[in-house]
Amino acid sequence: MASSSSSMEGGVENDYTQDGTVDLKGNPVRRSKRGGWKACSFVVVYEVFERMAYYGISTNLVIYLTKKLHQGTVKSSNNVTNWVGTIWMTPILGAYIADAHLGRYWTFVAASAIYLSGMSLLTLAVSLPSLRPPHCTDPDPNNCPKASTLQLGIFFGALYTLAVGTGGTKPNISTIGADQFDDFEPREKAHKLSFFNWWMFSIFFGTLFANTVLVYIQDNVGWSIGYGLPTAGLLVSIVIFLAGTPFYRHRVPGGSPFTRMARVIVAAGRKWKVPRLSSRFGNLVPGCCSVLNNYYDRFLNKAAVQTGSDDGPWMLCPVTQVEETKQMLRMIPILVATFIPSTMIAQINTLFVKQGTTLHRQIGSFHIPPASLTGFVTLSMLISVVLYDRFLVPLVRKWTKNPRGITLLQRMGIGIVFHIVIMLVASLTERHRLSEARKHGVVESGGQIPLSIFVLLPQFVLMGTADAFLEVAKIEFFYDQAPESMKSLGTSYSTTSLGIGNFISSFLLSTISDVTKRHGHKGWILNNLNASHLDYYYAFFSVLNFLNLGFFLVVIRFYVYKAEVSDSMHVLAEELKENARLREPSSNE
Repeated sequence: MASSSSSMEGGVENDYTQDGTVDLKGNPVRRSKRGGWKACSFVVVYEVFERMAYYGISTNLVIYLTKKLHQGTVKSSNNVTNWVGTIWMTPILGAYIADAHLGRYWTFVAASAIYLSGMSLLTLAVSLPSLRPPHCTDPDPNNCPKASTLQLGIFFGALYTLAVGTGGTKPNISTIGADQFDDFEPREKAHKLSFFNWWMFSIFFGTLFANTVLVYIQDNVGWSIGYGLPTAGLLVSIVIFLAGTPFYRHRVPGGSPFTRMARVIVAAGRKWKVPRLSSRFGNLVPGCCSVLNNYYDRFLNKAAVQTGSDDGPWMLCPVTQVEETKQMLRMIPILVATFIPSTMIAQINTLFVKQGTTLHRQIGSFHIPPASLTGFVTLSMLISVVLYDRFLVPLVRKWTKNPRGITLLQRMGIGIVFHIVIMLVASLTERHRLSEARKHGVVESGGQIPLSIFVLLPQFVLMGTADAFLEVAKIEFFYDQAPESMKSLGTSYSTTSLGIGNFISSFLLSTISDVTKRHGHKGWILNNLNASHLDYYYAFFSVLNFLNLGFFLVVIRFYVYKAEVSDSMHVLAEELKENARLREPSSNE
């Protein structure tokens, strides 16, 4: 009986997570009761509805700004990319609040309320005639009445309220999902490897609905119901997330990551004259990365050197804190290399969609909304993720013995190469579109070209394939490589990439539009796209991507992957090798 009781106690003890996760009251949690795919199902379903809500607004926004608020090509495109850039930058603030104060769960809940209020106000702004300028059918927006300051204030106020809300939801929801798997348990670690692929699958499933059904409703039924449905979808998603509360695992806030990083940099700066490291370090824990013998590491390591006159945390830092800071700073060159691909992604909902408005979009009595082509980005992404996860990874894994098939940086590199090809294809397609405009005499009038909108399909499909490599790997890389106490901040790196990419897009569009109009030239980007030269603009992007690939190849040579905090990946690798050995005899037979 005593042996049986002892065995049961041991089983219960082994059932507790080893990664420090707790329930909302701070109590340790058991794997059999919380976390795993059961908890993740609520998170994944939430993301489907939330992405439907967000992309229901963003996908067709450039069309609303053009047709309803009467803004030109450059102004409407920049308003979209500036707003989307803000959407993707605010997660830095959300990550800070989650890691330093409220924790991921409560930050997410509070931000969701702000998000919903912004969506509700936006729906009101597009529904009331008094909140938009009078209808205008003139193809040149310069000849149409402009929106008043009040109308613009309410509309953009709603958009940026929404942006503040997403700042608290974006960096935390994927991290909450990943937290449901214990890195110290090999089986859960294996499940986590596929989590990010299926996470992106859920994102783009919701996006596909927005890019097809919601966009069609907005163009053909009305903007009121077209925005009302995403708002209702967001409400449903929040309810679904809250329903899963009893099953979630949570991490205790580890303090402000920015403060910890600042302390290391300041302390190291104050001791920059210290000639060599002392052997007296503080708070070294297992799993800490080893000290590297290069200048960059030697400088930051001085923050942990005891000089005898240290006073306070701004003069002496624990070794673990130094290592965390080094790891976050190590990822910055990789982050910078993702800015240009993010700039390419910004073209999908702006210039790509604007191109579609100039082409033949009718199939029988059905009119294809230009923004619906973004659905092919989603569809391509969904197919590519499944093929990658189910077929390519098992195939490549036989040779590499890597549980992921290829490394995350290799996967990102493939995505960057795709972006070079995409912009070459887009440039050639645009050249063909312009030749058809000249052929049919619609250059000056800006009229519709008798060329199918599906001529743009290759650039949309290839963009989805690139996302399957670069975007999925980017999210997983910054989460995986971030220290345990800075996971939300690590996740915000991937959103920061998209944010800065959108701001770069706004800068390049405005600058090139202005520069190419000088000295009497017509310019590359005009309100009349038939008289523009987007083919030159896309060719410029292709060159920019090529230069960025060179930069990426340089920085990855100096990147050292973070050591695993547990032996789970080692266990997985050994299991793969063992399975390969077991299959060899049967194959020889």
